This record gives sequence, C-alpha cells and structure tokens, in this order.
Amino acid sequence: MTSADRSRQDSQPAFVLHSYPYRETSMVVETFARNLGRVALVARGARRPKSALRGVLLAFQPLLLSWSGKAELRTLIRAEWQGPYAPLKGGALACGFYLNELLLKLLHRDDPHEKLFATYQDTLAALAREPDHAAILRRFEIGLLRELGYAVTFDRDAEDGEPISRARRYVYVMERGPVSVTGDAPENGVELSGQTLLDMQSGDFTSAVTLQQSKALMRMLINHYLGKQVLHTRQLLRDLQDL
Repeated sequence: MTSADRSRQDSQPAFVLHSYPYRETSMVVETFARNLGRVALVARGARRPKSALRGVLLAFQPLLLSWSGKAELRTLIRAEWQGPYAPLKGGALACGFYLNELLLKLLHRDDPHEKLFATYQDTLAALAREPDHAAILRRFEIGLLRELGYAVTFDRDAEDGEPISRARRYVYVMERGPVSVTGDAPENGVELSGQTLLDMQSGDFTSAVTLQQSKALMRMLINHYLGKQVLHTRQLLRDLQDL
C-alpha cells in the first residue's frame, strides 16, 4: 500500500485493541482495521469530559473509523458504532484482552488480514455466548498463527510425512512439527498423543486430554513467535480460569 493510499480512509470497519493517554487531552488508539490491519490513531481531545469519542473508542465494539495522515501515527477524524454487539463479561472479558494483546504483539502495522479480522469478530461473539472459553482461545491461536504464515501442522509426521496415527505418541518440535516417538521424549518439545493432534487439526476440543495438551503446545508456539515479548494477560487468565 502506498502513502497516498493511506492518507485518507473513510468508514473503515475496525476494533480498538488498546488505548493510552497522549499529551494533555488526547489519546493514542491502537486499532485492528479489516482492510488495513493494525493502525495507530491519535484521537485529539478524546479525554475531554464532553468529547463525543469518550464512549465510542472502547474495546470489543465493532466500529467504523475514519482517519487521515501518512505517518505511522495518523489522525482520527470520526468514530461510530457499527451495529449491535454482545458485551464481554467476567472470564470472557479477560479472554478478549488476551486476544487483543496477541494481535498487538504479533501483527505488523499496515499488514491487512481480512480473514483474521473475521475470525477475531467471530471469536468475540463466541466468547460472549459460549462457556467453553479455553476451546475458543485454542481455535483462535491456531488460526492466528496460520494466518500470519507460520507453518503450524497437526496432521502429518514431520519426519516421514506419514499421516498422524491416533494411537501413537508424538513430540512437536519447533519449526518442524510433530515427530513420532517410541521411547523417552526429547526435552526440546511438547509431547502429545496422535488423538490430540487430530483433534487440533479438526478444531475439536471436547476431550480433557486434548485441552490440556493443546494448551501446552500453543503456549510453546506462541512464546517462540513472540520472542522476548511478554504476554501480561496470561497471568490474568490464570487467576480467573486457569486457561
């Protein structure tokens, strides 16, 4: 996308990921826009008591945002709600903040991901209506890594290319994938059953074993791609739900 393409955007579907104070009365809003990816906007005067933006620029609400500018920090012109939404409460709210932190730390600026935007929107709706938050998070994590181009595979042995067997034991080796083991598992990977890998491939997290093993694997994978970045919302999730 050229600088000219970025200079003015009108009524872009977007979500607020994070915001923080900027100068005396303004704020910086990190957003996830459907057609443009992660975009940072300065909302001038948004912290004033009578600002029309104060009650609009909130996380997890579908918005239509308009902005201008070519620099990394652009100027918000208008923000309005885009239809109804189901508010997140309790554990679902904590999960929502976890999703936002993942997007903030793994998405590059101005890198569109329309499919991921739809996945994020669907995940927020699922968190609001369904009690099994752990399964919802695992599906989002897998979809996020795949959308970002990381080769996350669960259906074939990385060593010989054979289909995963439900009855066998595997170790997921970073940057390679699952490798079958018969003796002691190596220390530099996560051990999983073949059934867990196939469940993860199909998005089925009804098994308690699958939930436990997939949580360990996704934590390893996400930590790897985060590098030295720390996810602060993980401790919140541990305190609330041990997800």
